[in-house]
Order: sequence, then structure tokens, then C-alpha cells
Amino acid sequence: MISRYTRPQMREIWTDENRLKIWLQIELLASEALVKEKVVPAADFGRMKAGADRCLADPKALVERAKELEKTLNHDVIGFTTAVTEQINDPASRWLHFGLTSSDIVDTAFAVQLVQSADLLVEAVRVVRKSIAKRAREHRFTPCIGRSHGIHAEPTTFGLKLALMYDEFGRAEQRLRHVRNVVAVGKVSGAVGTSAHLSPRVEKHICRKLGLRPAPLATQVVQRDLHAEFMSALAVVAASIERWAVEFRHLQRTEVLEAEEPFTKGQKGSSAMPHKRNPITWERLTGLARVIRGNSIAALENVALWHERDISHSSVERIIFPDSCTLLDYMLGLLDRMMTGLNVYPDNMRRNLGLSLGMWNSQTVLLALIRKGLTREDAYALVQRTAMQTWATKHAGRDDADFVEQLRSDPEIARHFGPGELEKLCSVDFHFKEVRARFKAVGL
Repeated sequence: MISRYTRPQMREIWTDENRLKIWLQIELLASEALVKEKVVPAADFGRMKAGADRCLADPKALVERAKELEKTLNHDVIGFTTAVTEQINDPASRWLHFGLTSSDIVDTAFAVQLVQSADLLVEAVRVVRKSIAKRAREHRFTPCIGRSHGIHAEPTTFGLKLALMYDEFGRAEQRLRHVRNVVAVGKVSGAVGTSAHLSPRVEKHICRKLGLRPAPLATQVVQRDLHAEFMSALAVVAASIERWAVEFRHLQRTEVLEAEEPFTKGQKGSSAMPHKRNPITWERLTGLARVIRGNSIAALENVALWHERDISHSSVERIIFPDSCTLLDYMLGLLDRMMTGLNVYPDNMRRNLGLSLGMWNSQTVLLALIRKGLTREDAYALVQRTAMQTWATKHAGRDDADFVEQLRSDPEIARHFGPGELEKLCSVDFHFKEVRARFKAVGL
């Protein structure tokens, strides 16, 4: 299911082939730096690189051989270095992994994969924002009722809802850009981070070539608060997707039906009820956000390691980071499809706006009475009394229930307003005078 919408690039980042290619790149960069340090002879490095090129020519075979060796060695990095050594097939292979510890390779490569993933996620958010912006502009002045506690409040526009969504995903983009930088950290400082066997110049050379910065200080591993921050950012972005999935799920309810997710030709809504058009995609996004949120907790628990290193984090990270990056990429792709194909029903929005009988004007009238000299308490009492009378008329089954009519018929209120003044106040246009400015504030 996930592979249907997730881009191939994201899946490829987390393949064994890509991981081992980055490992090999790091090994070669280390040897290249050691040539400059006059530790590794240039001729030996040339023979090492020739063997490495044979590995890169068939990365699948490298993976298979490394895994085969790991069955006996029970160590993935040694399985990898042994497989590469076989391809070098020369005494020069003694310089492979010289002065390195496994985490120098694993953590630095992990940083590269996270940066690659973050770049794709940033791109995915930008695509989603373009789709949201288009729909927001389309419905800039489409009136609909705003709701607080799920109850009718005051009018807004559907475009403003979407402008708010656009702004939220702007923050999502910023978060992903930030954590891309947070995790762009490599370390090649040895078994406990002291750089005892390799000069910091080697670490600097490797990180610069990979587009990373060296950790100013590390243990055997890069500190896991960095990775927890990355995962937490993914969870927040997923929570934003969930926030809007919940919004649109409500708007698709039969008694609301202001917006509806795309229902494609030939699609079935229910095995039992042929009439159903369910918000299944919004529900899927809601559920998947919980997975990433759960993974963020696991990442937080990885922060506390024993002394200079244990591997309690390793098994967790092999699951949560590939899964979460791939899953968020999938969710963003699906969200873009939802926003592009979202069915919007302005007529139903106008119908729902009328359900509260004009009582969404209550604050407007309240403030007008205060401006005319009434205390807030007196003005509130008058407006609330009129609103309750309007509800009572509606509940009595009468068709003439109307808030503005009730206001006009109440002498304690009507005497404060001239002819046509209430009608002018009680208009959706009154609520929309700052819409253009609100759009401009978020860059739309």
C-alpha cells in the first residue's frame, strides 16, 4: 500500500545497497585523507579504490556477500569490510578501516541518509503547500460557518481555513529544514571519541566531502538527542497532517458535507451499503500519524545510552527512521492528492451558515450596544436573551425564527439602532473586510 504513493527516491535511500555504498564512500575518504597524512601510500590507495569500484559496479552482490559473511561473523560492519577486502584482493587492503570504529562508519552514513531524506521531505511539503495555496485562493471569499467546540461561532471563509493550513505547513517546512541541519553531523573520532588513532583532519575531510559537519565532541557514537529532535520534528509534521485530516473528516459528515475527499470512478464505499462515500483516506492519515508519534517516543528513549556507547539504540533506529521517513513521505504525497482533488460544496456551506439563524451576529450586536453606551453586562444580557428567544422559536417548530427579527422586535434593543443599521451590521461582509490582509500576512 505504502509503495503506491511513496516516491522511489525515498525507498532507495534506505536500501542496503545505498547504505553500503555510503559506508564504502566513507572508507575511501578516510584512506584518501590518510594519503595526505602520509600514512597510506598513494599506490596502495589506488589499488584499494580499484577494488572498491568493483564493489560499486555491483552493489547488490556486495550486499549479498556482506550478509552471507555476517551470518558467521555476527557483525555487519566486519561482514562489509571483509566483502570489500575480497574485492580489493591485494595486500593494500590492510589500510581499509584503518583507525576507524564501526560507529564512525555507521553514524556518519546514517547522517547522510537522514539529510537525503530530509531534502525529499522538504520538497514534498513544498508541493503540498502549492496545492493548498491554489485551493485557498480559489475559495478566498467562499463563506462558511466557523465552529468552536464544534458549535457554530462566527462566519469565516473556506479560503481562510486553507490559508491557515498553508501557514501551518510553512512551519512544517521550516522544521524539516532545521532538523536537516541538526542531524547533518558526522564523527570519525574513534572508539570513545578521543581521536587517538586518526587526526581530526581526517574527520574534517570526510565530513566536508559528505556535506556534513564534524561533531565537536562525541563518544563512540553521535549523541542521540540530535536524532530524537529529528524524529520529533517528523512527528509534529505528521500531527499537522492529522489535524487537517480530522478537520476534513468532520466536514465530510453527512449532516455537514461542506467538503469531501475525492471518490474515484469505480471506487466502493462499503461492502454492505452501496451509498457510502467514506473519508477513508483522511482516516488513514489520522491513524498513520499515530505511528510516527509512537516512533518519536522510541527515539527519545534512545538518548540515554551507557557511558561512551551501548547498542540499545541501534536495533530501534533500523526500524523507526526508515519507516518514519518513508511513511511521512507517503503521507505528504497522499495529502497532496487529497487537496488537489478535494470536493468543495459552497451551497452546503451557505445552508449550514443559515442553521444558526443569524445568531453568529451576536458579538457584533453586543459590541455595537457597548459603543452606544451600555455596560458590557447589560448589553450581553440583552443579546443573550434575544438569542435564547430565537432558539426557543426554532425549537417550537416555527419557521419565522430569525435572530435579526428578534432584535428588531425587542424595544430595549431596537431603540439603539436607526433604520437599516442592524441589517448592515448583521452581514457576512462585515466579517470578511480583513480577509485580503489575512491572506497577505501568510504570503498568499
